[in-house]
Amino acid sequence: MDQDYGASQQPMANGADTAPAAGMISQYIKDLSFENPNAPAIFQVQTPPAIDVQFNIGSSKVADDVHEVVLKIEVKADSDGQTAFIVDLSYAGLFGFRNVPEDQIQPFMLGEAPRLLFPFARRVLADAVRDGGFPPLLLEPIDFGALYLQQAQANADTTGATFGNA
Repeated sequence: MDQDYGASQQPMANGADTAPAAGMISQYIKDLSFENPNAPAIFQVQTPPAIDVQFNIGSSKVADDVHEVVLKIEVKADSDGQTAFIVDLSYAGLFGFRNVPEDQIQPFMLGEAPRLLFPFARRVLADAVRDGGFPPLLLEPIDFGALYLQQAQANADTTGATFGNA
């Protein structure tokens, strides 16, 4: 089948594409811990637990044009002075970059990449809490891009961002 390529739509030779591109290669649970230290007594407590959620985002270069982003979520639930449960989740993704300026990689890794990972980490966390005998913990969506911009304005040389009480 003949195709008519206009001057601007000529097929590019292999490797000649110079457009910037970023994408997720894979995602995975790097570390998951669930503790229910006061079971079974905690299930008799009628007071809803107070829940503290902390986030941390880290990134590192693992190969040429490949970076790992780790979204760490720590949750502690206390009820009537007792720990109901503790969950620590490190959910990671590998992201590939091609023709992306170096100064644009960090904003992507600390703003956009966590946004892409969060729905999956949220599900893992909810399942772990549910499997521990509690109602699933469904975290509200987080605007990681806005948080990154806030952190970048506060510290122009940020290599990671820590966010609390989301």
